[in-house]
Amino acid sequence: MLKKFTSLFPLWAVLLSAVAYLYPEYFAPHNNLIVPFLSLIMLGMGVTLSVDSFLEVLKRPHVVLLGTLMQYTLMPLAAWAVSIALNLPADLMAGVILLGCCPGGTASNVICYLAKGDVALSIVLTSVSTMIAFLATPFLTWLFIGQTVEVDVTGMLVSVINIVVVPVALGLAINYFFESRIKAVRDVFPAISAAAIVIIIAIIIGTNSENLEQSGPLVLLAVILHNSLGLAGGYGAAKALKFSEKEARTIAIEVGMQNSGLSVALAIKHFTAAAALPGAIFSIWHNLSGSFLAGHWSKETEFDRDKHEIS
Repeated sequence: MLKKFTSLFPLWAVLLSAVAYLYPEYFAPHNNLIVPFLSLIMLGMGVTLSVDSFLEVLKRPHVVLLGTLMQYTLMPLAAWAVSIALNLPADLMAGVILLGCCPGGTASNVICYLAKGDVALSIVLTSVSTMIAFLATPFLTWLFIGQTVEVDVTGMLVSVINIVVVPVALGLAINYFFESRIKAVRDVFPAISAAAIVIIIAIIIGTNSENLEQSGPLVLLAVILHNSLGLAGGYGAAKALKFSEKEARTIAIEVGMQNSGLSVALAIKHFTAAAALPGAIFSIWHNLSGSFLAGHWSKETEFDRDKHEIS
């Protein structure tokens, strides 16, 4: 039941977002819950990881390096290019670029599994990009929008450490020291994370309900373009380097699916409610596009391992 609930996350996100749009008064007053809920999601991710999963980095460093580099080069550049091309207002531009500077999202692990990708690699890529986010996200945000919008680099650095590093490290420690005790309830954590993300999305939608009708279509277009560039760029680069089909799928998903919850929390804390709108819409869209892509890829069960695998 819990796995079924988690797999239907995009449906819950769309439904609750519709409710939040129609009845914003029930959600908008609770934006103070965003950061705690995001920390809860990061804690849940940490609990599902193990020390062994991080050792995967040593076994396939070339794959991890490509995925991480594309996460922090392609996505910020794509966000900047899309913002310029669409001539987005300053707040929305800040939100889109901040989104592009965030690490991979935890939902990518579920999508990767559904797409018959390399789940272990997905977890490692998410973990690595998350662990270096406390440096990469503030620096890249300053690099791309520091001249346009004042960015509190130190404040963002502290926020990422508090929201990401500390909860993930705590979750990892819990899993390490109490693995046998929490094994039976480990499936609860993805469901809790899914519920928390859905609530975060609803709160942001409720907070921005008045702006959605005016800015929603433009932001949605920006989000679709940004996500599509990430998915296509990640897959194309991996295939060009002759990575295996599973690795290419995994890199595409990891690069294209951002930690939109983190971008929402940072936007609320350091910019404006409007700057959080791209992250909120991305939270819905990238799960819908990822689910569609997973459905397509899951039908292809044969992989040409010999031709594409890197020795």
